[in-house]
Amino acid sequence: MAISQAQPLLLLLISLFFLPSLHATSFSYCDKRLDPVKVTGIKISPDPVVSGKAATFKILGSTGEDISGGEVVISVYLFGIPVHTETHDLCDETACPVASGNFVLSHSQTLPSITPPGTYTLKMTIRDKNGGRLTCIKFKFKIELSSSVFAS
Repeated sequence: MAISQAQPLLLLLISLFFLPSLHATSFSYCDKRLDPVKVTGIKISPDPVVSGKAATFKILGSTGEDISGGEVVISVYLFGIPVHTETHDLCDETACPVASGNFVLSHSQTLPSITPPGTYTLKMTIRDKNGGRLTCIKFKFKIELSSSVFAS
């Protein structure tokens, strides 16, 4: 009997341990256009991002058609002002060809330690190899200063 009463407590403790890692970032599509790639979630690790440390952005998506290649255009804004833009080969961010169904696009980057803290907006557009838009989303993320910056 004691074991069955301990199960709910154990389940609660396990869920509290994993809850922070399940935090999902909300996003919006750039417009009302119906794109072939649907985003189902975004995970940022660590969240908030820490300047001078590696951060990983995972975009969970699904597609109804195979994608043989393309590019990912990332634009970052602070207070609505563009501060950074970069373009990556889609096949460097996920395994190509992307088969119909669910997939994960993963991008890791270390921000310079002098990156100002604040709330940023990231706009990500995925294009096929012919330049056609597959999807476009926007989401906010926070950057905090690394504690090593304060120690300097």
